[in-house]
Amino acid sequence: MAKKKLVVLTGAGISAESGLKTFRDSDGLWEGYDVNEVATPRAWRKNPQLVLDFYNLRRKNVADARPNAAHIGLAELEKKFDVHIVTQNIDDLHERAGSSKVLHLHGEIFKMRSDSNEELVQEIRGDIMLGDVAADGGQFRPHIVWFEEPVPKIEQAIHVVRRAEIFVVVGTSLVVYPAAGLVNYAPAEIPKFIIDKHIPYTSSIYNLTVIEKPATEGVKALIEMLRSEF
Repeated sequence: MAKKKLVVLTGAGISAESGLKTFRDSDGLWEGYDVNEVATPRAWRKNPQLVLDFYNLRRKNVADARPNAAHIGLAELEKKFDVHIVTQNIDDLHERAGSSKVLHLHGEIFKMRSDSNEELVQEIRGDIMLGDVAADGGQFRPHIVWFEEPVPKIEQAIHVVRRAEIFVVVGTSLVVYPAAGLVNYAPAEIPKFIIDKHIPYTSSIYNLTVIEKPATEGVKALIEMLRSEF
C-alpha cells in the first residue's frame, strides 16, 4: 500500500527553537542588520562586503545550531508517510534531522553562486570573500533568494503541493510571497494543519486544524493526531 503524500511548508518558526533568529523578530532587523542593507540585490551592488559579512555570520550560526524536536519529528514521519518538505529556510536542519525530500525555496546558506550566472553553484562551509570567483569570473555570492528577486523553485513547489494528500504549515507567518501563496494550491478536500505560536489569517483555508503552539510542541501534537486519524 502506497504511503499518503504529506507535504509540509516550513518557515522561520521551526528553526527559531534551534536558536536561529529571523528578521521578523524585531521590526525588520535581522541580528541587528537592516534587511534592506544585506538581503536585496541593491544591497549587494552597494556594499558586497557587508552582505558577505552578514551571510558568513549566518553560516557560522547555522553550523553551530542543531535540529530540534520539530525537525526530528517531521523526519520520523517518513516511516508512515511520503513526506515532502518545502521550506522557506536557508538552513540545513531538516536534512540533518533526517528528512530525505527537502525543497529550499529561498536558497541554501551552505551554497554559493556566481553573481553573473545563477547556475554556477558550489558548496561553501567557510567564508565567502571578495575576490572569490566562479569559473565564469563572476564574484561568488550567497546562493540565497533575496527580497526583490524571483523564486526559481516556486513552480516545482506548486507541483509538489498540488499532489498533497495531507498538507501541513509549520512556523510561517504566511506573509512572504510567493511562498505564502502555496497554501492555495493544496487540494481543497484534503486535511490541512497549521502550527504556529501566532496563527496567521487563514479563514479561506478549508478542512483546517489549527495547532497554536511553538513548532516543537505543535509537531508533537500533529504526530499524535496523524497517528489516530491515518
